[in-house]
Amino acid sequence: MFLTTFCASVSAAATVMFATTVFAADPSQQKPGDWTVRDFRFHTGEVLPELRLHYVTIGEPTGEPVLVLHGSNGSGQTMLGPNFAGELFGPGQPLDAAKYFLIVPDALGAGGSSKPSNGLRTAFPKFTYDDQVRAQFRLVSEHLGVKHLKLIIGQSMGGMHAWMWGEMYPDFMDALVPMASQPVGMSGRNWVLRRMLIDSIKADPAWNNGNYTEQPPTFKYAATFFSFATAGGTQSFFRRVPTRGQADKLVEQRLAEKFSPDANDYIYVYDAARDYDPSPGLETIKARVLAINSADDERNPVELGIVAREIKRVKNGSYYEIPASAETIGHGTSGNGKWWKHLLPGLLSDAKPGPSGISNQ
Repeated sequence: MFLTTFCASVSAAATVMFATTVFAADPSQQKPGDWTVRDFRFHTGEVLPELRLHYVTIGEPTGEPVLVLHGSNGSGQTMLGPNFAGELFGPGQPLDAAKYFLIVPDALGAGGSSKPSNGLRTAFPKFTYDDQVRAQFRLVSEHLGVKHLKLIIGQSMGGMHAWMWGEMYPDFMDALVPMASQPVGMSGRNWVLRRMLIDSIKADPAWNNGNYTEQPPTFKYAATFFSFATAGGTQSFFRRVPTRGQADKLVEQRLAEKFSPDANDYIYVYDAARDYDPSPGLETIKARVLAINSADDERNPVELGIVAREIKRVKNGSYYEIPASAETIGHGTSGNGKWWKHLLPGLLSDAKPGPSGISNQ
């Protein structure tokens, strides 16, 4: 089995990776690009004459290709900060850009890729994860000319996309690392809070069926509530705000920060998970799979035992659980490579994959 002993030592308190804008890699090493897909057909049958897909590559195309997938309310840029790229992409690190060709796209509906706020608003096709994965596949295979990926690694929404890649294109990759996700249908608190986020925005009269001139005032409060409720980690969060006064200060500070997302974009990207459910096809995955979740993940509660159960259906699957501590940050924990990067060399080696298993040691 390619799992190794978990390293318990930690550095300074973790910072939520999605909040950072500091790039770990030298910007000169990053090669941004855009590709326009003509007449992209969505699962609904709707056709968008021009679908723009934005991406960044690091490393040379001669390297082993690795696809890196971001979470719901982010973009590829969130995977280029010190907690992820800084732990993985540098010289001698597990995904050293001197050896690997790193492809970091903005998902359909996010970042520099086509999204509702570009002008169509609610006339933009109601995409799902299936549409997003098919767009990623076309970018990688048609535009970048990649015929086979060494690895697909994703966090949160990107983790769910990774599960889908394994089933939709089972011969296209050697290994999958889906993080902060579960290979079952969207349900429970995860979906309930998404619904409440979406419905809270739509209930604001200023939303005006998506035809607002300014962001609906409720949007900032709903998004901030969702963030507090579904990320941060229990121990870490309490350590930050152990008194009511400190908790009030944190709320006031967060609400005072500049808030730039678009309400329609938020609605679309969180609603895109509505029919996500890879559970029927787990036996069809051919790639080696290392599923990683944290024990304090608010959106994917490990006490339900879902991943530990379902990974046994994956022929070459293993599950790694990051123990909760005052240093972990809940749903965002797996976005920091320091917790699990020591597992990648074994996963990526040419050694024969081991049997299904679970480890949190």
